[in-house]
Amino acid sequence: MKAMRFCGLILFVAFALTAWSQDKTSSSGQEKTVEKVPMKHTSAASGEEMYKSYCAACHGKDGKGDGPAASALKTPPANLSLLAKNNNGQFPADHVVSVLKFGSAAPAHGTKDMPTWGPLFGSLDGKTGGGDALVQLRIRNLTEYIKSLQAK
Repeated sequence: MKAMRFCGLILFVAFALTAWSQDKTSSSGQEKTVEKVPMKHTSAASGEEMYKSYCAACHGKDGKGDGPAASALKTPPANLSLLAKNNNGQFPADHVVSVLKFGSAAPAHGTKDMPTWGPLFGSLDGKTGGGDALVQLRIRNLTEYIKSLQAK
């Protein structure tokens, strides 16, 4: 069961591998598909490393929603660099933590293109509940890195 759960949880991170420089349709006119591959293990201590490995393919290296896989998604990724600006100048850390840990019911993520990272981070570190200290550290450090991407 653990192996099946792990396989089920790692189906996401291929956005970075197959959509990096493709358009929404290929030259044959067929809609692009996104291949899914296992998640790469990253350091829980580095929000930047996690962002580059797990987020930048869709949200872009600067968080502007312009990552190379963005065109393959049904709903464009959020511009993470405007979170504070769109929240009266205050970075909504609690909201970001919640979306990372539990996912979002917002229409922007209604297609489930964005994974729920809490359980995925737990699977990286051999946990299943998504509530242990290492998962919390990953989410906190990733949130802090997203905060650093805010437009000035």
